[in-house]
Amino acid sequence: MSSIARFYENFKPSHYDVFLDINRAKKTIKGNTTVSGIAEQPVIKLHQKDLTIESVQVAGENVPFKVDNDAEAIIITLPEDGDVTLTVTYSAPLTDTMMGIYPSYYKVNGETKQIIGTQFETTFARQAFPCVDEPEAKATFSLAIKYDEHPGETIIANMPEDHESAGVHYFQQTVRMSTYLVAFAFGELQAKKTTTKSGVQVGVFATKAHQPKELDFALEIAKKAIEFYEDFYQTPYPLPHSWQLALPDFSAGAMENWGLVTYREAYLLLDPDNTSLDMKRLVATVITHELAHQWFGDLVTMKWWDDLWLNESFANMMEYVAVDAIHPEWKIWELFQTSEAPMALQRDATDGVQPVHVQVNNPAEIDAIFDAAIVYAKGARMLVMVRSLIGDDALRAGLKNYFAAHKYHNATGADLWSALGKASHLDIGDIMNSWLEQPGYPVVSASVEDGQLKLHQQQFFIGKGQDQGRLWQIPLNANYDAAPQIMKDQDISLGEYQELRDKVGKPFRLNLGNNSHFIVKYDETLLNDILDHLDNLDAISQRQLLQDCRLLADGGEMSYADLVPLLPKFANSHSEIVNTALYAIVNRLKLFVQPKSKEEDQLKRLVDQLAAPQVARLGWQPSKDDSNDDQLTRPIVLSAALYADNKKAIEAAHRIFTNHQSDLAHLNADIRPLVLKAEMQHYGNPALFEQFIRDYQDTADASYKSDLNSAITATKSPKLISQLITDFEDSTVIKPQDLRGWYRNVLANNDGQQAAWDWLRGEWDWLNKTVGGDMEFATYITVTANVFHTPARLQEFKEFFEPKVNTPGLTREIKMDISIVQSKVDLIAKEQDAVHQAIQAAIQ
Repeated sequence: MSSIARFYENFKPSHYDVFLDINRAKKTIKGNTTVSGIAEQPVIKLHQKDLTIESVQVAGENVPFKVDNDAEAIIITLPEDGDVTLTVTYSAPLTDTMMGIYPSYYKVNGETKQIIGTQFETTFARQAFPCVDEPEAKATFSLAIKYDEHPGETIIANMPEDHESAGVHYFQQTVRMSTYLVAFAFGELQAKKTTTKSGVQVGVFATKAHQPKELDFALEIAKKAIEFYEDFYQTPYPLPHSWQLALPDFSAGAMENWGLVTYREAYLLLDPDNTSLDMKRLVATVITHELAHQWFGDLVTMKWWDDLWLNESFANMMEYVAVDAIHPEWKIWELFQTSEAPMALQRDATDGVQPVHVQVNNPAEIDAIFDAAIVYAKGARMLVMVRSLIGDDALRAGLKNYFAAHKYHNATGADLWSALGKASHLDIGDIMNSWLEQPGYPVVSASVEDGQLKLHQQQFFIGKGQDQGRLWQIPLNANYDAAPQIMKDQDISLGEYQELRDKVGKPFRLNLGNNSHFIVKYDETLLNDILDHLDNLDAISQRQLLQDCRLLADGGEMSYADLVPLLPKFANSHSEIVNTALYAIVNRLKLFVQPKSKEEDQLKRLVDQLAAPQVARLGWQPSKDDSNDDQLTRPIVLSAALYADNKKAIEAAHRIFTNHQSDLAHLNADIRPLVLKAEMQHYGNPALFEQFIRDYQDTADASYKSDLNSAITATKSPKLISQLITDFEDSTVIKPQDLRGWYRNVLANNDGQQAAWDWLRGEWDWLNKTVGGDMEFATYITVTANVFHTPARLQEFKEFFEPKVNTPGLTREIKMDISIVQSKVDLIAKEQDAVHQAIQAAIQ
């Protein structure tokens, strides 16, 4: 496996003048890049990918060069080392890969149009212009862009436009920044703008396929987020503007280009009159995540990709801090508990998972380390843990010093720990290294042995795992003072249990607030004490109990059969986060029953029992008296009733559909996906299928598109499933950026699983060619493993993916996902009979 040679070691750029002439009609780019810097030796390298290099000049004279496509390099021989300015003239294709400089396609009134945008993270700036395409190689940039312009078009970039001359748009010089943050876009755009208290211009840009009101929500959040961060970081936003741009074709969720943040349309634009609270919270956190990066990632950047977590983990935590300040009534930290925490805990329990801080030895591995559950979610939990330990005053003071010391430069994790450690007077680095450098996390077993309350830490695995005796420095967050702040040893004794219990007067509990990255296994004495006082627990504590029990059952430390009797104790909770934990267990119980079997019928009866009181309380239609929890819980319990084939629920959904058939887009967004899906499952026909496909193609509303996807992929008709599979490779129906969601939904449909799986295996080369360079490519393997759970599917999965195990960027994913499917197969074989008996006993 080849290792990455750092070009920055031999050539340190200081400034780029980048001229681009882009012709959309011919799909060509002509470029001229002049770069100044210091050559440490006469032979230097610049990155390039798919560029045709015409000449390299120094002081107007050609100098020798050769192109090494395998290394994505131009090797240049200079007259001498030292200060140098060189000019590279080249051409390149405009591609449809959603990387580098690329077109996005959309329709307005049936006419197909395009806008040009960029995506340079991780290593795609080299597809646009020759450069040292490494995070540490910061420089200033002056962009000059010419294109086949027509009236009514707008061009935007990282910095404001300085002037236009002879059709060339010249932009102000940037501050010192990494190549992967350079960005520009042009086309027929609409915009809404405002100004922050400190004078930063904020704007939201989108195509004219959208209603102007769809830009309003994002504009409000972006403005307030920048104002919040300037105050929290005690560091001014360093650029004149902050543009937010929605691109119709975009492979990632969003990208933090400095001053010009790009987004999928679904994560920026929404209809303020008909969007679920769930979607508003999602869009708000995406925006605040990207704007957190403008300081943490852009102003100060990781030195190399092995510290990617520095960027992403921090932004992932700060998105919640910011939204909590902007909309405290949303209780956004509860979303953290339902999204980041379980995602991190589930994946981090599989042997072979990467640590948060991971070495990068091969170019293909850079994209592979963007593991959302680890680098984003687990890393964010680590930082939440630090915040909980040191408090906001020390956090803000440390960050202010961190930015002051490293602005416009690069930093490592050690630099951050040093700044936070000085501010808090704690050895943060020592505590955090056990979490960042080691994969996995501990289960802390709490038990009463010979009258003593004892704690034991050990690495937790779901499936088979090799215990290497890892230990963590665990912030216990206990409710008994006898427990230390940090548990460093494998075993500790807290003293005589009954004395402690009498003194405190409450059941013993660990990890209050669920901010630390571990789970707790209480013995029978301690667990029963907690369950006996369940009403005294807040929503996060109740959710945490269910979550930990589910994970312990996945890991074979508890039985799913023992969880079944617990479910009714939580079923009437008015808290959304308790209900999501409850129905996460229900979804795992589905693994133990065969489709269309007596056991599945019994599970459906149990689910109907659990959901019925909540369905009766909330009904289908939103009420002005609904709390946020009511609004978020309604779709959860209605979905459960529909899974249970509750006749009243099915009839109610059909009635709502019929009453709104002429205007489905304006159905209430909270219940619209359920209504559309139920209609397709129970009353579906080819005409309805075609109507939904047409609506999907015609609408620009990303939320409605998502609901239609959910409905279309739920069809039970083999003929319609076959027809849908043919659309997988038709980008006029399904854009490549959206394909994974379509594939996953058909795979999860028992009537469509075989067809989807056959397609993936048969069209793997096409898929690799279409999205293979994308950082999310490996997740096609992940979503497949998340659905499969039978011995037959395990064997097929291994037969298909094991021959690909040495493919750079896929190795870890394939090995882990085989383990994930194997663990489910083993669990079902071990517990199926007991689970069936428990479900039967629970049915009234």
